[in-house]
Amino acid sequence: MTGALERVDVEGWTCPVPLRDSPYVVMGHGGGGAMSAELVEHLFLPAFGDAAAGDLGDCAELRLDGVRLAFSTDSFVVKPMFFPGGSIGDLAVNGTVNDLAMSGAVPLVLSTAFILQEGTALAEIGRIAQAMGAAARAAGVRLVTGDTKVVDSGGGDGVYVNTAGIGVVPSGVRIAASRARPGDAVLVSGDIGVHGIAVTSCREGLEFGTEVRSDTAPLHGLVAAMIASGADLHALRDPTRGGVAASLNEIAKAAGVGVELVERELPIPPPVRDACGLLGLDPLQVANEGKLVAMVAGEDADRLLAAMRAHPEGRAARRIGTCVPEHPGMVVARTALGGSRVIGMPLGEQLPRIC
Repeated sequence: MTGALERVDVEGWTCPVPLRDSPYVVMGHGGGGAMSAELVEHLFLPAFGDAAAGDLGDCAELRLDGVRLAFSTDSFVVKPMFFPGGSIGDLAVNGTVNDLAMSGAVPLVLSTAFILQEGTALAEIGRIAQAMGAAARAAGVRLVTGDTKVVDSGGGDGVYVNTAGIGVVPSGVRIAASRARPGDAVLVSGDIGVHGIAVTSCREGLEFGTEVRSDTAPLHGLVAAMIASGADLHALRDPTRGGVAASLNEIAKAAGVGVELVERELPIPPPVRDACGLLGLDPLQVANEGKLVAMVAGEDADRLLAAMRAHPEGRAARRIGTCVPEHPGMVVARTALGGSRVIGMPLGEQLPRIC
């Protein structure tokens, strides 16, 4: 390994710390925050060169004979594999379905690839496969191709799953982070931080008086209802790794707008707030698997909220802020005391291995 590292031109990379100062991967590189972005921008993209796509969203749009196709892929390494409200199986299906949905696409087909550790109980793999099948049927997608690999005992951690998906973007739909504009209302479809705390409480054996269950769910039906409302919908994100903080920072940077949140409007349920207080976590950086954030023209906010609240996955939707021309690329929150605080891009991941 040392010889291979010596042959790599580390000094040729353009990344600041931690890539330049460490020749090794750390957990933060997979957290969906600033370290993940640096890894992609300063290592992968220069290496890929002209073969890389220009748009770095969770979903790529391709055109085939005039049809707009959405394509996305994701890998899931959640630990434990089974948690309150779900498992790595339904998480894998719903996660890829939602990545497609954030472009406005109607998901159609998914691939499934498994990396299994030698010695894993077949009964556990069966449970995961059954959960994937049930989630696919509920989302109305087909599992059309896949692959299976096995690694030595100790070379993995039970089951890892990769899913890739293809969907069709309806004519006239144009949803992208770069379309957010000053004056846009910032909406969220429901309580935040639930999935991350559900997985963590199960992993660490924590109890908070009531069971916190993952919010994993497919969101393409909600997105279809939002589009059908006729509201001028600009941007969508499902705030998974890095939570709401990462998603809003990505949109703010892509669109060159500032985002102002009203802290008292953030829908953080008491168990999540209590758990974050106990563990020293920021709820805005905790992952979600069944929620979305949206930027919509301010005059259409009420219409879109009504459409969201009429759908089962958006019953608790609310407005949490506004896009502003000030401090472009930054997210700030107005506190209950009248002050403000910067909501920065997470560096890595507060809670690793939760998706």
